Amino acid sequence: MLTSKAWLDRLVKKSSALGIASVLVLPAGSLVGATTAAQAAVLADQTMTINYTCTGGAFAGTTNVQAKITTSDTLATSTTNVPVKLDFISIKPTKELAAQTKVEVEADLTITGGTPTPLAVDQEVTLTTAVAANTNVTVPQDSAPVTVASGSTSVTVAPTTVGSLGLTLRTVVGTTEEESVCNTTSSTPANLITTIGGAGGGGTAKIVDYKCTGPGTNDVQNVQMTVDLTMPTNAKVNTQFNIGWKGTWVAGKELKAPATGTLPDAKIFAYATITGITGLTSATGEGTTGAITAGAIIPLPAAAFDLKTTASTAGSGKVKPGAVNFGSNAGTGTTPKIACEVQNVSALQTYDLTVGTATSTSPTATATTSTPNPTTTRTVVVTKTPVGGGGGVTKTPKAGAETGGGGELGPDGRMFVLTGSVMIAAAGVGGLMMRRRRTLRG
Repeated sequence: MLTSKAWLDRLVKKSSALGIASVLVLPAGSLVGATTAAQAAVLADQTMTINYTCTGGAFAGTTNVQAKITTSDTLATSTTNVPVKLDFISIKPTKELAAQTKVEVEADLTITGGTPTPLAVDQEVTLTTAVAANTNVTVPQDSAPVTVASGSTSVTVAPTTVGSLGLTLRTVVGTTEEESVCNTTSSTPANLITTIGGAGGGGTAKIVDYKCTGPGTNDVQNVQMTVDLTMPTNAKVNTQFNIGWKGTWVAGKELKAPATGTLPDAKIFAYATITGITGLTSATGEGTTGAITAGAIIPLPAAAFDLKTTASTAGSGKVKPGAVNFGSNAGTGTTPKIACEVQNVSALQTYDLTVGTATSTSPTATATTSTPNPTTTRTVVVTKTPVGGGGGVTKTPKAGAETGGGGELGPDGRMFVLTGSVMIAAAGVGGLMMRRRRTLRG
């Protein structure tokens, strides 16, 4: 059991060792190491949950102590300090705490790429009313800065090694203190990485924070992926076009397959969000991951693949990376085994998309081959009756002599002569036969 004076002496020594001029027990809501307005504009939060088991003091034996650490995923190149925030999701004593009890907490975190390390993030609260055993104590959020090391492109925040001292809880009543020592038992994810220079002045971060859930509702992983999109150069209305998608895991922030088995298929379904063009909100595509092993990192496709969509309206819009899903029950992506949602939408880089009007084409002349229709030819002989009729003279030669119709009158006189001759001969023959019959009778 420590006295308040002993505790103060200990804090002063630790503060001096870390180069901090004042005691690290900070007023509620204070922020050590202010960021510039430009830096604040590009903050995109990422979180890590740490679980502890405590011994001694008012929190002895409890497993109900859980802290949340928050940092930024990307900050501008000019950043010198990375603020690290500490919240308690759960901090429940194993015995009742009286009103006016002061609860002090100190978490130690391991820092890479910056100083100090370890980093001590501290909070305190004075209870206004008594808190019953196994009831949560509300402790306000606090923050401490990490100074970025010269030339560093990232700062990594991690809990102390599992099984090592990671948190100290103290209760102070008057001059009496009780201390609970808490060891780290697990963390999700294993660390937080802040990329320096990844934001490029705001709204241009290529590193996407994803919160991935699955296969079970309690299977949650916070991961990071660098996503590059390639815009089409000749998108047209009512014609499907493609947006290229390429993803790469951030080291130490990869998504892992379920420890108890693999996914039903090696599929990734990626999405992009689209704004600014009426009726066009998203594009989607399907890729194939590398071989998936239980409990191992899920490998992203080595090559880029296309997200497809079709616009019904021309215009200009903005495109950002969207959700990603892994595995499916039926290979459709509609029921993913692991679904990952974007957590830092406002900080992400936007890409310009232009959809033009449909190209109008002139009709092409088509050569037509016509099949000639058969022609039926009829020859008609017309015999024209001479003007004047009755076989009279129709043409008068120059001398005025009547020559008759000639060949124009039809059959000539020989036909009539021949017919008359035949009739005379027949009459003669008839007369002779009649005469002979009378002779024979007589």
